[in-house]
Amino acid sequence: MKAMILAAGLGTRMRPLTDHCPKPLLPVGGKPLIVHHLERLAAAGITEVVINVSYRAEQIIAALGDGSDFGIAIAWSREEIPLETGGGVLQALPQLGEVPFLLVNGDIWCDLDPARLPPLGDDLAHLVLVDNPDHHPAGDFHLDDGGRVHAEGEPRLTFAGISLIAPALLAGQAAGAFALAPLLRRAMTAGLVGGHHHRGGWIDVGTPARLDALDRRLRAERG
Repeated sequence: MKAMILAAGLGTRMRPLTDHCPKPLLPVGGKPLIVHHLERLAAAGITEVVINVSYRAEQIIAALGDGSDFGIAIAWSREEIPLETGGGVLQALPQLGEVPFLLVNGDIWCDLDPARLPPLGDDLAHLVLVDNPDHHPAGDFHLDDGGRVHAEGEPRLTFAGISLIAPALLAGQAAGAFALAPLLRRAMTAGLVGGHHHRGGWIDVGTPARLDALDRRLRAERG
């Protein structure tokens, strides 16, 4: 299975840290944020990774190269302007192939082992969900007792930014910038989205304060 890391955002919420450094390269726990993803993917046996880049793309490419330093092969998907989640994935589909792939938001940290995710079967997506953080108390989706994900319903959980995606989820979409969330909600209505509740470590590294909190946590764990 291949993976894609979404890393083309402008990092607006992380300013001023991202004025001169793209968000994926911000250091946390002694290494760039995106390197945590690469190492976890390699440990899970996922060795082919597509990364989309736009803002300060050359900095990211220069830092990571072909991925060989991390035991993986990186294919780069360049976007002249950020294409959002859906548009970015659609452009990268030729590099990802025709089978389900792992999709990871570049601005999160999670201790999930990707190798433990179940196969998609007939579903179009499988979402990893987490407890609602303080900054997002309303959550995103409802996970029922049967492991199905719904756009409506209680209680609600937060999308962790990690999912298995079938290329068919994007069938019929035109090239350009668009979000993935409406396609996921449509698939939920059709009963084609599964999920599970990850109860381990997770953080949305969306602000300098949360980046600092994660840095302190990882350094403390490392001793």
